[in-house]
Amino acid sequence: MRFRGKSIRRKIVTLLLVPLVSLTGLWAFATVITGNEAVQLMEAADVMRTVGYPAGDMVRTLQKERRQTLVHLADARRADVLDTLRAEQRATDKAVAAFRAGIRGDVREDMSPTAARRFRILEKTLDGLPGVRRKAEDGDLTRYAALQAYNDIIEPYYDFLGSLAALQDAETDRQSRAMVGLGRAREAVAREDALLAAALAAGSMSRQDLRAFSDHIAERRTLYNTHLAVLPVAEQKTYEDYWRGTNAEALRAAEDTVVLAGSARAPHTIDARRWQTTVTPVLDDLGRMSTEAIDRFSDRVRPVALGVITKAVVAGILGLIALVCSVVISFRVGRDLVKDLHRLRKEAHEASGVRLPGVMRRLAAGERVDVEAEVPRLVHGPDELGQVGQALDTLQRAAVEAAVKQADLRRGVSDVFVNLARRNQVLLHRQLTLLDAMERRTEDTDHLADLFRLDHLTTRMRRHAEGLVILSGAAPSRQWRKPVPLMDVVRAAVGEVEAYERIEVRRLPRLALDGPAVADLTHLLAELLENATVFSPPHTAVHVLGERVPNGFALEIHDRGLGMGSDALPEANLRLADPVEFELSDTDRLGLFVVGRLARRQGVRVSLQPSPYGGTTAVVLIPSALLTESAPRGARADREDTGGRPVVRRPARRAVLPHEETHQQAADGPHDERTPTGGLPRRVRQASLAPQLREPAPAETARTRPAPEPDRDAEEVRARMAALQRGWQRAREDNEMTTSTTAPRTTTEGDGR
Repeated sequence: MRFRGKSIRRKIVTLLLVPLVSLTGLWAFATVITGNEAVQLMEAADVMRTVGYPAGDMVRTLQKERRQTLVHLADARRADVLDTLRAEQRATDKAVAAFRAGIRGDVREDMSPTAARRFRILEKTLDGLPGVRRKAEDGDLTRYAALQAYNDIIEPYYDFLGSLAALQDAETDRQSRAMVGLGRAREAVAREDALLAAALAAGSMSRQDLRAFSDHIAERRTLYNTHLAVLPVAEQKTYEDYWRGTNAEALRAAEDTVVLAGSARAPHTIDARRWQTTVTPVLDDLGRMSTEAIDRFSDRVRPVALGVITKAVVAGILGLIALVCSVVISFRVGRDLVKDLHRLRKEAHEASGVRLPGVMRRLAAGERVDVEAEVPRLVHGPDELGQVGQALDTLQRAAVEAAVKQADLRRGVSDVFVNLARRNQVLLHRQLTLLDAMERRTEDTDHLADLFRLDHLTTRMRRHAEGLVILSGAAPSRQWRKPVPLMDVVRAAVGEVEAYERIEVRRLPRLALDGPAVADLTHLLAELLENATVFSPPHTAVHVLGERVPNGFALEIHDRGLGMGSDALPEANLRLADPVEFELSDTDRLGLFVVGRLARRQGVRVSLQPSPYGGTTAVVLIPSALLTESAPRGARADREDTGGRPVVRRPARRAVLPHEETHQQAADGPHDERTPTGGLPRRVRQASLAPQLREPAPAETARTRPAPEPDRDAEEVRARMAALQRGWQRAREDNEMTTSTTAPRTTTEGDGR
C-alpha cells in the first residue's frame, strides 16, 4: 500500500494511528471478553434461580406422572390408579403454569442464543403433553411408547440446563456440566422406577423392559462416576457417602434382585410396596442433594464472577491508562516530528524558492554577496533530522558559494570582454579617423571607392565590438547629448549593415530621437536589418517603413526570406521581451540577445511576426518618451519630397550621426557627397546636417569653409540627387570591371569571400 500525494503530517498520523487503533482494539476486545465472562457467570446464576429451579420442580412432577401413567397402562381396571394419575396430572399442570409464569422478558433477554433456542424447544414439547395424556387414557399407547413420549418431554430440560452451563471459565463450565450430569443420573433412577412399577402392576415383565431397566442402571452409574470426579472434593464426598448409605444399598440390592431373577421371575421376586419404599427415598434424596449442589455451585460461581469482574475492571483501567499514555506519547512525538519536518521543509523552500533565487538575481545585477550573511551557520540537533538539516544547510551554502564563484567568473570574463572591446573601439575609432582623412585627400575614384568599402567594414567591426560590450553588461561608448532626427538614425543603422544596398527606407515623419537613446536604437536597428538581409535571398529587398501610433512610433522591417518556424518564433519573441542572463554556451542568435537587452534598457518593445511577403517582420515600438518633434532642416535630406515613393539608400560609406561622441571625446561626424561643376564627387564634412546641429571639426578650424548654399526647390534637389546617383553607379561599374580583371573569385569589397 502506497500513500502518494499525502502530506507528511498524514503519513505520520497514519503511522502512529495504526498501532494505536490495534492497541485500542485489543484493549476493547480483552475488556469485552472478560466482562462478558463475568456477566455470563452472574447471568447463569440468575437464570438458574429463576428458570432452573422451577423447571426442576416441573420435571419431578412429570417424572411422577410418567410413572403413574405406565402403572395405569399396566392395570387400567383399578379405579384408584386413574384417580391417582389425574391427581399427578393436576400437579404437573400446576408446576408447568408456575414455570411459564416465571419466564419474563428480561429473563429471555439474558439467555444466550443457544439457551433461548433450547428453551423454545422445551416449551414446544410441553405443548404436546395433553395429546400424550389423551392417548394414554384411551389406551392408544403401549407402556414402552408412553415411556418414550414422556422421555421426549423431559429430555429438552437437560439440554436447556446444559446450554445455561456453557461458560467461558473452563473450571466453572466443567462443574456446571457436572451438575447437569447429576440431574441426568437421577432421571435414570426415575426411569427405572417407572419401568419396574409398571411391570409389578401388570404382574409380568418383558425382556425389553428388563433390558431397558438394566441400561438405566448402567447409565446412572456411568453418569455418577463421570461427573463426580469434576466436582470439588467436598461435593464428591457428599455423594460417595450417600451411595454407601442404607437407602442406596437397599436400592442396589433390589436392582440386583430384579436383574438376576430375569424377566419371567422378576415380578415375583419383589413386590410393588417394597420397591416403592426402596426407590422413593432415594429419588427424594437425590433431588434434594442436586438442589443443594446447585446452590453451592451458585455460591462458588458468584465469587468467581466477582473476581472476573474485578480483573476486567482492573484490566480495563490499566489498558485505558496505557492507551491514554500511548496516545499522549504518540501525539507529542508525532507533533515534534511533524514540527521538525515542517521546519526543514520551510528552510528548504526558503532556500530554493527565496534565498537562492534572490542571491542569483543580485549576482546577475552585479551586486556583491556575502556568503556568511546570506547563509548563516545554524545549529541543529544530533538526531537524524538534525543531520538532514545540517546537510541541507551545507548544500545551500555550497550552492551559494558556487553561485558567487560563478558570478565572479562571469564578472571577470565580462571585464575581459569589455577591456578587449574597449581596446578594439579605440583602434577602430582611430582607424575611422584615419580613413576619413584619407578619403578627404584622395582624388582617385578607385581609391576612394576602396576607402569607402574599408570605412564600411570598419563601421561594422565597431558595431560588433559594441555588441560584445553589450553582452558584457556595459554601456556602449558612443553617446549623443542632443536629439537626432529619426531618419538619420535609420540611415546610420542601414550604413552599418553589410548588404546595405538591398535596404529600402520609406519616408519617415519629422521626429527626433533623444540623444541618450541614439546609440542603442542605432545598434538595435542595425542588428535587425542585418538579420533581415542575412536570412533573405540576395536578390530581394528589405523594406523599412514606419508610422505614428498612440503609444509612440512603430518601425517595421520586412524581409522576403523563408521566415521562422512556429516553434522558433515564440521563443525568439520571449527572448526579445525578457532577455535572460547571457550564457557563454548560448551562441545562437546573439543578435537577438543584444536587441533584447538594448530594448529593455530604452523601454522599446520589439516583436517578430510572419511577414505578408513570406518572410519575417520585425516591429520596433519606440515609446513617446524618447521622441521629440524635429525642427525643419535646410539640408536636402529634410526637404526631399518623394511623394510616398521608397527612397533607395545605397551609401558608398557609412552614415554618421551628428554630435557623435566617444569616451575618447573624438568626433566622427557625418559625411555627405556633393557634386560640384568639376565632375567627381567631393565630400564636405557635416554638409548633410541642419545648420543648428553643425559643429566645427577640429581638423577644419584653420580651413576656409564654403558658404552654405541657398535653399533650392524640390525639383532642383531631385535632379541633383539623380545626377549623384548616376555618378555612383558609373563608379561602381568601373570598379567591378577593374576587380574582375585583376582578382578573380573576389567580391566587390575585396575581402576574398
